[in-house]
Amino acid sequence: MVSEAIKTQGIEKRKAQLIAAYSIGYPAKRVVDLVVSSLIIVFFLSWMIPLIGIAIILTSPGPMIFVQLRSGRNGRQFRCLKFRTMYTSGQGVFLPATKNDPRVTPLGRLLRRTNLDELPQFLNVLLGDMSLVGPRPHPLDLDAEHWFTLPNYPLRYGIRPGITGLAQVNGCRGSISYNLMMKHRVRYDLLYIRKASFVLDIYLCLRTIRAMFTNNTDAY
Repeated sequence: MVSEAIKTQGIEKRKAQLIAAYSIGYPAKRVVDLVVSSLIIVFFLSWMIPLIGIAIILTSPGPMIFVQLRSGRNGRQFRCLKFRTMYTSGQGVFLPATKNDPRVTPLGRLLRRTNLDELPQFLNVLLGDMSLVGPRPHPLDLDAEHWFTLPNYPLRYGIRPGITGLAQVNGCRGSISYNLMMKHRVRYDLLYIRKASFVLDIYLCLRTIRAMFTNNTDAY
């Protein structure tokens, strides 16, 4: 459905120009994704997933992993993995988490604040669904809400979505209460696609790691 929106809005030319600039600026991005995700899975996720998973199951009944369909490159849907942070009765129809959301478990609140809930997405990176850095993948309901109202919105689907991104390190995360907030995020996403480089990715990853250990008030 997202891929059809890309075609019907007549922006294929702009998308091609963006991706051409992106490919020239960062031809080895997929290699970096494979190497880094493999190392993290072997040395960290191999013991962190069981450890955090057991804690999730012991503190709230239900599965340790939350799987949600999201839009990826060229609108292709994929199963995005996250540690479950909500009570099982609160993760049906998509509704963004809000501050002091009663659906979020106490452990889930900690995982969200430290971004540890995103760790399973390194498996998505290894599988080729995602990249380490890029526009964040959105739930399908959120895509349906914005792709016709924001003319440049489908352009963000030209590359693989990321675990973190330029928009996120600049505070564009959490719930979206009006269209202008999404427009602001999309501007950052398109700027990243135009300026993507190995150095920029390192910088954004370091900013993300720093946020994990500071007062990350935008994550709830």
